[in-house]
Amino acid sequence: MALLLLLLLFTVSAVSADEGAFIGVNIGTDLSDMPNPTQVVALLKSQQIRHIRLFDADRAMLLALANSGIRVTVSVPNNELLGVGQSNATAANWVARNVVAHVPATNITAIAVGSEVLTTLPNAAPILVSAMKFIYSALVASNLDKQVKVSTPHSSSIILDSFPPSQAFFNRSWDPVMVPLLKFLQSSGSPLMLNVYPYYDYMQSNDVIPLDYALFRPLPPNKEAVDSNTLLHYTNVFDAVVDAAYFAMAYLNFTNVPIIVLESGWPSKGDSSEPDATLENANTYNSNLIRHVLNNTGTPKHPGIVVSTYIYELYNEDSKPGPVSEKNWGLFDANGVPVYIMHLTGSGVVLANDTTNQTYCTAREGADPKMLQAALDWACGPGKVDCAPLVQGQPCYEPDNVASHASYAFDTYYHKMGMGSGTCYFNGVAAVTTSDPSHGSCIFPGSGGRNGTFINGTTFAPSSNSTVAGSAQRFHVDVRSYVAMGILVWIAVFL
Repeated sequence: MALLLLLLLFTVSAVSADEGAFIGVNIGTDLSDMPNPTQVVALLKSQQIRHIRLFDADRAMLLALANSGIRVTVSVPNNELLGVGQSNATAANWVARNVVAHVPATNITAIAVGSEVLTTLPNAAPILVSAMKFIYSALVASNLDKQVKVSTPHSSSIILDSFPPSQAFFNRSWDPVMVPLLKFLQSSGSPLMLNVYPYYDYMQSNDVIPLDYALFRPLPPNKEAVDSNTLLHYTNVFDAVVDAAYFAMAYLNFTNVPIIVLESGWPSKGDSSEPDATLENANTYNSNLIRHVLNNTGTPKHPGIVVSTYIYELYNEDSKPGPVSEKNWGLFDANGVPVYIMHLTGSGVVLANDTTNQTYCTAREGADPKMLQAALDWACGPGKVDCAPLVQGQPCYEPDNVASHASYAFDTYYHKMGMGSGTCYFNGVAAVTTSDPSHGSCIFPGSGGRNGTFINGTTFAPSSNSTVAGSAQRFHVDVRSYVAMGILVWIAVFL
């Protein structure tokens, strides 16, 4: 059983500099074994996720979200866009069925009209603004226009010459759409929704964009990207893309439309052509993204102006077509087990903490046996764990399998290290639980004789000047390299 991921506690909207940012999560449904709505909401509650985006307006899901307090962005799918954009009555009916019928019990706060319409459904572009206006008119008629914002998410590819950001502009062929669209957003007080994927920018850059720059890893000042027109320094792709959107709007004389990033993330697995779609990179990107957003740092162009962001996505979508990476953007598997443990402390945010101290570190369910064996070898060797109880005839020898033995070794190391942040990672094959794994005469360290449930455990990926104590936060097992060292070190790789 695995540690459940605590994500986010911020519940305020971000449309001005004096309001705090939030992190939300997208919920896709292309799973062969999609959890039912009640299970989804239970996971959201257990992780204190307060903002979500649905790719539709599924009635069962909206009913399950009732009285949860979770803020919901619902979507008009692209296959419904033409009907909504061509008929005021159709739009009003859509709002009646999918919004009015559910509020206020379900806290719907935004409607995303279509998805990346300009780039994926260009034939519908001429009716996009009409669809947004029709939806908005229906909200006004229901007195919901102040509570529910209306916008449409764009791919960042509609921005041309995005670096330096000060030279960016929207594809001019879309001016007949973008100008009235921005006027609508401005008049209705709605944000520009933008999908920002540094992973794709990095993959398509032919090695021009360094991996560290895409992952928010710290860069020495002389390696930062500098906009020669503004002399603004950029330390990550995310900020550069967001500022490019700000400059592109300013090019069209719109300077007061806020930006919200509706999708951003990093895949945890890819095929042979996607070597940087890894658990480590996904963890690094999303952990650093969360820290960056929640610290309210804004961007170089607009410091302090928050850019709230929705992570893509809650679940791995194993039924999604396309390359391997398309199926592996999730934070969780369908059964609610985290794909990796997010690293979140150190952000200045007060997060929920376990207060029982009855926590244990065990082998992650379904972990690769070879990786477990390597981690077990490390723990009993350089990790200096007393593995004598695992010898034949001793209390913890049975059951004689690598998962059981690894669990004992992992838990011993975890408690020896004071249950410190990140000391139960072991290259992703270990997880923290409050269920006591002791059995028979095999008593695990920290056992209080009680069984429990999963807990939340998080820690931010350390920066390059982290202490050795903090370096355990990103512990990865590599027997060949760590045997000689005998200590845990996390190294930020500079250019």
